[in-house]
Order: sequence, then structure tokens, then C-alpha cells
Amino acid sequence: MSRIFNGRYTAKTDQPFVVFLIGMRINKWWRVDKWLPVSSAMGPMLKTLFTHPEKGFLHAEFYWNLSGPVMIQYWRSFEDLENFARNPSDPHLGPWKKFNQAVGADGSVGIWHETYTVNSDQFESVYGNMPKFGLAAALEHIPAVGRRETARLRLASNKTYDLASEKTFSRKDMSMRQAIEN
Repeated sequence: MSRIFNGRYTAKTDQPFVVFLIGMRINKWWRVDKWLPVSSAMGPMLKTLFTHPEKGFLHAEFYWNLSGPVMIQYWRSFEDLENFARNPSDPHLGPWKKFNQAVGADGSVGIWHETYTVNSDQFESVYGNMPKFGLAAALEHIPAVGRRETARLRLASNKTYDLASEKTFSRKDMSMRQAIEN
């Protein structure tokens, strides 16, 4: 079992990053011949990514919902993600071509992805009594205290700002926190 970090933590970085959501939807469960090869293709890709950090892959979280697998991936840049997807020597392009030949538009298996490029001053996160998870596992994992105690402060702490704005955020957050606790 993963180590639990008691208390509140957040993720920190001063670099932009990419959040890539990818999944498969099994539309016809009885078509194992169609969805199993698609599902099986992810293992070799992940093995390559986890063993070659120079490719820009930072971390992933995996889930299974009622219609199929879903993965949240964190990348150093969109260029790194695209290079991995298009490089013939990496284990993505071959399975992608096989999917298009075997499944194409027959409706048995759906695939999807969403890509988000995130500047370092445009995110916040919090993890309470959790192992390193999500962005905090991909980036720097630090205590959510002081200037990182509330969502507003975490967003502000990722930006360049002066002491006057820090005091404004602090007062707002303190009154919000007091209202919540009462």
C-alpha cells in the first residue's frame, strides 16, 4: 500500500505541463475480438513511458468505469506527447493503425482523448490524507500550508504578485475559512 501523507498537500511547479485524458468505451461487450486488442495495447505503451522519463511522461492515474478504462496522464509538454504518439519507434503508432484497420468506424469500440496545456499559474490542487496522487505525484508534492492553505491562495501562490495582493487574498480566505468552520 502507498505511503499516506497525513494532512493537506498540494502540487507545485514553475513550468507549464500537459494533462492528457485518454479512454476506451466498449460499445459491444460481446465483441471481445475488437476491444481486447485495443485494451491490451496500453500496457507496452505505459511500460515504455515509465522506463523512459526522457520522453516527457511524468505520471498517470488509471480508472475503470462501467464503459471501459480511463487514464489521466501528465506530460512535460504537448511536443513530448505528440512525439510519442507519432514516432514509429515508440509503441503507439502501430496499435493506432491496427485500431483504424480492425475497428475503424464499426461502432464496437470507442476511443477518446482530451488534451489540456496548463501554465504553471493556472492550476491548484489539494490532497488530504492521501498518498502522492495526480499532479502531486507528477510534480512537486508539498504541504498545503501558509500561502497554500486555500484554493485562492494556492492559485495566487503560483503567480507573481506583490504583498498587497497577498494580504487581500489572505483576508478573503480567512473570512471564508471562518464562515465554513462556524
